[in-house]
Amino acid sequence: MIKGTKLSHYIEETLTRISPRLNTEFIYFLMFKKRINLDNPQTLDEKIQYLKFHDYKDNALVTQCADKYAVREYIEQCGCSEILNELYGAYDTVDEIPWDELPNKFVIKWNFGCGHNLICHDKATLDIEQAKAKLREWYKLKDTFYLRFSEMHYRGIKPKLVCEKLIDTEDGSLPVDYKCYCFDGKVDSVLVCYGRDEQGHGAKYYFFDRDWNLKRYNKAGKAAPEGFTLPKPKNIDLVFEYAEKVSKPFPFVRADFYLENGKLTFGELTFTPCGGFDSERLPETQLYFGSLVHPKK
Repeated sequence: MIKGTKLSHYIEETLTRISPRLNTEFIYFLMFKKRINLDNPQTLDEKIQYLKFHDYKDNALVTQCADKYAVREYIEQCGCSEILNELYGAYDTVDEIPWDELPNKFVIKWNFGCGHNLICHDKATLDIEQAKAKLREWYKLKDTFYLRFSEMHYRGIKPKLVCEKLIDTEDGSLPVDYKCYCFDGKVDSVLVCYGRDEQGHGAKYYFFDRDWNLKRYNKAGKAAPEGFTLPKPKNIDLVFEYAEKVSKPFPFVRADFYLENGKLTFGELTFTPCGGFDSERLPETQLYFGSLVHPKK
């Protein structure tokens, strides 16, 4: 089977309808060429899968926080409303979007899944009809997105379009994404993502610890030359502080933030990075991160 093909998607979706556990075992074997241990999970990916079927299954708070619109209320309840991105509006359908009233720059995204982002740098050059068509195309995934990787916590999300401020950068590129790996409300490290385009291509990922030392946790980090680093951003400690505030209730969650011109903006909470099938992490990293996860059930 070729990863990412329509056939593979169909098989994965069908298997989830039959048995989410069966689909998880199937994908894990294809990805890692070995059977997953769900009875005594050891690696991070194994424990993410365990959490999917136990701690996170039918968990209203997890579903709320996986919802890119409803999570805003949770962030407010954590006393962190100041880090929320400016909201221009939220809509149930594409036809409700008041295009004429929107500012020149903005982002519109569906609240379920990932990759459903429409980025507008200049409304004067935006093909609105084409934009509507793309948003409607993404909407069709609302009932099936969770099926591919059996991410059952997405299943109860009511589709919503969210329109927010576009975070500006000096060169007009997408902002650097700081993805904090949080275990029982403690940040172990941050995965820095930069260089990706609007389709998510070209991204580079490196782990750093809280003292901003490169951690060779993934393939990119392992391949980095001796002495490699990235500029330590101003206010990175603030990122860690807020990540710990919003991650407290969860055995594991990745808390994502942007930090442009010293201003911190919340991105999202991700409970199943890569669906729980991350082949970029090194085996020793999988075991190390796995040792930090303590399921509650």
